[in-house]
Amino acid sequence: MHQHQEYEPPEALRDVIQCFWLDSRKSGAAGAEFEVLPDGFAEIIFHVGGDCSVVLPGGRQPLPSPFMMGLLDQPVRFYSTHQLTILAIRCFPWTVFDLLGLPAGKGGIHIFTHPIAGLQPILQQQLTSGDIDGALRLVIDYFLEIRAQVAMDSMLHKAGMALRQANGMLPVSEVAAAAHATVRTLERNFKQSSGHTVKDVSGLMRFEQVRNQLWRHPAMSLAGLAAELGYTDQSHLSREFKRYSGTTPAAFARKARQTKQTVSRDFVAFVQA
Repeated sequence: MHQHQEYEPPEALRDVIQCFWLDSRKSGAAGAEFEVLPDGFAEIIFHVGGDCSVVLPGGRQPLPSPFMMGLLDQPVRFYSTHQLTILAIRCFPWTVFDLLGLPAGKGGIHIFTHPIAGLQPILQQQLTSGDIDGALRLVIDYFLEIRAQVAMDSMLHKAGMALRQANGMLPVSEVAAAAHATVRTLERNFKQSSGHTVKDVSGLMRFEQVRNQLWRHPAMSLAGLAAELGYTDQSHLSREFKRYSGTTPAAFARKARQTKQTVSRDFVAFVQA
């Protein structure tokens, strides 16, 4: 059994956080694996109730709560047992490290030390007892407090919003123009804050759009989708899709048709294997 719900942040946090989300999955004592596909966000993830591990070539590595999942360039597999409940903060990648006061890192799983971990005992009680509203209030209040103490880079905010509004289809020069910066200044600051280049994030955003569209409309034309999202042609789209997902768009669409799973407006990143 798997349930997913997303919650919009208050106005004061919308420049740094895209949403909060709650995910609950029951896999029993034997456990089960599930897959997370790349997208254009970084996420701070709290979890309670069951074991949560990342599946690596050498075996499973248990994950603390919270941990951070930065921008991914390929799917990551996780393993959970019993009733695992996840409360996550989906952040814009150009804001998350500055928000937490941490040095920027490349994508993947980040295990970090931060005072935010002090929320875990209270969240454990609230989520275990089913007090979802209380858990959300606790996390929102925490981020409102730290957001008020951090001066975010307005240039990065303008650049990031331009990228999101264009679904990653803007050339770097146009992103820089939207941010009222030179390409060189934007690239330097963007990488310093997110650990990635503008081109890295643009590619993930476009993949995210393809993935979302194919999940909702598996029968749609790949050639039409390629033209809509600024790929050179269908072959270019297919190469980029396989790069990030490990599978072809046609195979992904077949899986979407087979599952007949209803998803929310935003793609549910945690896809049951």
